[in-house]
Amino acid sequence: MFFAPVVRTRSALPFRSFDRNFERFVNDAFFGNAAPGFQVEQDEKAWTVTLDVPGVAKEDLAITIEGAIVRIETRKEARRQVKAAYELPQDIDAAASGAKLENGVLALTLAKQQPVSTARQIEVR
Repeated sequence: MFFAPVVRTRSALPFRSFDRNFERFVNDAFFGNAAPGFQVEQDEKAWTVTLDVPGVAKEDLAITIEGAIVRIETRKEARRQVKAAYELPQDIDAAASGAKLENGVLALTLAKQQPVSTARQIEVR
């Protein structure tokens, strides 16, 4: 299988859902619906994601949040390579989220973004 790098431009934005679907397909194909060492719990305000990453230092980790997708990957120089992406059912509030690495277990607390109403009241004349 061959993967080619993709340059994204504004004209490629409609294909974003295709990118998400492809990413979901690859994750399911290689890791199944439940990857070993991966657990998701939720409450009203946040998701708690735990992922086993033994042998990875916190300086080597990069966690990126974009909308409802969280990506976890290590630097190229890291002793152990980790690269994963997960899509949650609701957008994530990156400012209120946090991560903690302890004893080889990465714990992410991903705050749910509250929907903003765009309803406006108009005056009746």
